[in-house]
Amino acid sequence: MGPRAAPLLPLLLLLLALLGRTDPGRAEGCNLQPVTAEPPITLSYATSTVPRGCVSSGSLGTSHEVHVVSVEWSKAPALPLKVLVTPRAGGCTRPAVLVLLCARCLATVTSPCPDLLVRTDAYPGAETTVALGPEPPAATSEGQLLAWARSTYGGITSYSELWDPRWVQLRLGEDASSPLDCVPQDRFDATSHLETEVFFHEVKGCSRGDTQSTRAAHIIRLQPEPSSPITEVNLSLSCPERAVSNQILILQSRANLTWSLSVNNCHIQFLVSGSYKIAPISSLLLPGELLPDTEWGLVTKAFEKNYSVIASYSTIPTSTRVSLEIQEHEVVRRVPVTPTPPAPTTGSLPHVLLLMLKPWKCTDETMEIVIARSHLEPIKDVVNITLRDINCQAEKNATHFMLKTPLSHCGTSLEGRGHASNELILNLAKGTALQSVRVDFQCKIPRELFLRLFPTAAFEVPQTELEVNKEAFVQASMRWEDHPADLQLKECWLVTPGREPVLLVQGGEARGAGVAVLEGPPSTRGRKVWRFRFTYAIPEGGRVPFSATLKCKAGLQNNTIFEKVLEVTVKDSWQAPNNRGLGLAAVLGITFGAFLIGALLTAGLWYIYSHTRPISKLQPVSSTAPASESSSTNHSIGSTQSTPCSTSSMA
Repeated sequence: MGPRAAPLLPLLLLLLALLGRTDPGRAEGCNLQPVTAEPPITLSYATSTVPRGCVSSGSLGTSHEVHVVSVEWSKAPALPLKVLVTPRAGGCTRPAVLVLLCARCLATVTSPCPDLLVRTDAYPGAETTVALGPEPPAATSEGQLLAWARSTYGGITSYSELWDPRWVQLRLGEDASSPLDCVPQDRFDATSHLETEVFFHEVKGCSRGDTQSTRAAHIIRLQPEPSSPITEVNLSLSCPERAVSNQILILQSRANLTWSLSVNNCHIQFLVSGSYKIAPISSLLLPGELLPDTEWGLVTKAFEKNYSVIASYSTIPTSTRVSLEIQEHEVVRRVPVTPTPPAPTTGSLPHVLLLMLKPWKCTDETMEIVIARSHLEPIKDVVNITLRDINCQAEKNATHFMLKTPLSHCGTSLEGRGHASNELILNLAKGTALQSVRVDFQCKIPRELFLRLFPTAAFEVPQTELEVNKEAFVQASMRWEDHPADLQLKECWLVTPGREPVLLVQGGEARGAGVAVLEGPPSTRGRKVWRFRFTYAIPEGGRVPFSATLKCKAGLQNNTIFEKVLEVTVKDSWQAPNNRGLGLAAVLGITFGAFLIGALLTAGLWYIYSHTRPISKLQPVSSTAPASESSSTNHSIGSTQSTPCSTSSMA
């Protein structure tokens, strides 16, 4: 295998998995798939964690406490929704309002509190005991619903979004320590005021393609939550009147959990992790066994017990109460048979590769796509890549295709719940013509605060370098689908090592010298932008740090929702790049070295001169005075005068 094939090795392994050759999740030919037909079980569990919710103390100064419950359904419920509203510990001492939206469902609302007013779009059940007020107005979004409740009653005590509830218990009461405003958060813990039992609709199943057996397994796996305080799970199991004798129920959880099983008209085998007891037969705790904690392992365990049909496989959060109803005996007829996966064709291979690589990434304002050419080698002759708008073409070099575009361009559509969708178009060279392959994709827009530093007021090219005594421009932004105009930049700080933090912005206003809040672009499509500038000055004689940190927080009113930290480097344009001068010892050393080198060079030149210059004999001294001035001039520099005791020569 050559060096170019090395980057493709992980990709080829994944392709083999898609072909069914190396996927361990198949567990000997059983590939779990969603049960699209009527599922063989009805499964529900109790929880106080809602998909979105909040609490507040904003209703304390008003005439009513107000609880808003919004229900969404995966499919039309077969049973009426039961809602029980209970008073606080001191009884029904304060008027309360329940706003219940459930898309025209059938709901029964009961409460011992006579002052409870219910405003709902539900059809009231026969057992409803409370007074029904006018319907709430139709709200197209969460923000509109909360804005209406806030303007109508002056404040909101709690908000809860529920998916597929079976029953809801709402406890009245307000907590003065709650935030002032009700700001919905994902996966909100509503333990203080609400408990609900929700239906589970994501049941999966499978059977071997060649099996004729009706021995079926039901598997319930509790999601691992090491910090959960729950130590016991009460499981209520009911079966149809016809006896069930060839099925098994596998219950997997952490080992220190106890299962209390209440069995009604069921003759079924059990395989349980941890300890368990079967009521009302016995209160004796029975030891379980250590079960695998993976989907593949649990399916394999069922096969080892000779149950060749996985009638239902469900993964649910850890809960104190779980209800399982087995609907009928011959569940194998409704369980999907694992098909033989087709090999990717020339047309499907780009879809397989791109959906596996997921090369797209979204921020609050941009969509970025980076694809390595080596990953596209299985797809021959990729000429170029564009988005839905073919004018948005990816740049390419020797190693990558790259594309970056604002979310408002290139045919990108923004959808609810913070997603952006587009499609990648791969143009392939097929002979003399181009063949286009279109792959739809969706990327999630992070619900977070983004912080960027710019060198100029144009806010074009962000950087991470802060220059001393020079203006810097900061942009903070985030997407907030519901009422982005209410979102506020609470505060921004500049933190440098060895110095006190400097407050730059607070409550949307400038703080400190050299700081100015700038007008940002208007809120569009749920995105809010704040901008300000400041000058980073160093006190005279102060030391310039190598780095600094920008910290900003954004939220609604007094509630901090998001925080962002941006690390930057500090540059002093008035000093050398390394920000260090020469010390006195270094200056003296250089000076002395220069003097010594000069002295040695001078001595060397004098030595060379003294040993290489011409040597001339001295002229003899005459004992008689020259006869005349002209006679002395007759002796040139190159002549000599002979005497009896010497020989003349030329030097």
